[in-house]
Amino acid sequence: MANIFPKWTVTLPIKLIVCGGVLGGLVILGVTYYFTPKYSRVGYQPIQPIPFDHSLHVNQLGIDCRYCHQSVEVSANSSVPSVQTCMTCHSQIKKDSPKLEPLRAAWNGGKGDGPALRWVRIHEVPDFAYFNHAAHVNSGVSCVTCHGNVNHMGAVAQNQPQSMGWCLDCHRHPDVNIRPKDKVTDLDWKPASGESRASIGEQLIKEQKIDPPQNCGACHR
Repeated sequence: MANIFPKWTVTLPIKLIVCGGVLGGLVILGVTYYFTPKYSRVGYQPIQPIPFDHSLHVNQLGIDCRYCHQSVEVSANSSVPSVQTCMTCHSQIKKDSPKLEPLRAAWNGGKGDGPALRWVRIHEVPDFAYFNHAAHVNSGVSCVTCHGNVNHMGAVAQNQPQSMGWCLDCHRHPDVNIRPKDKVTDLDWKPASGESRASIGEQLIKEQKIDPPQNCGACHR
């Protein structure tokens, strides 16, 4: 009697099981990688041309964030300090430090036309997304929310995943991240005893009529 099914169908179940196992393994690996710090860049801490110590400059010397990041309140981008800004102090302080040699070379005796200081970007927003620093800072979102307590960091590292889900969590529940505007750059600020961040945030949201957009077009232009 002739075989009803071709010979290759004998091994078909085994092939399907193997392919299903491989596909399932790839899905598990992909999902696992997506939720790890390696994908989210949490902890990313590149070596910079100059080992700038935020904890020293902010905590010990009391320099305000806006002295170096001057455009953070008025622009979508938070500027990095120019060579001239750095040399305002370092033309007199630590002026012969070997660590500052790249700065002095860029300064070039006041001409400012030396080799450019190429700082390594730590926090990157994808090209398809739009983030406005001024809009967030002027609404009472502190630097700490996105960047962590940089005033306690020697070398700055990425503190939050800054994924779409992470952003949406804040837009849906902004009360825990909104603080008085005069406390935005006070990185160690805490509510007074008996108050909570959420209750303060809720009050500020009502007073300022803050309504974070949740539609796709707000961030994807």
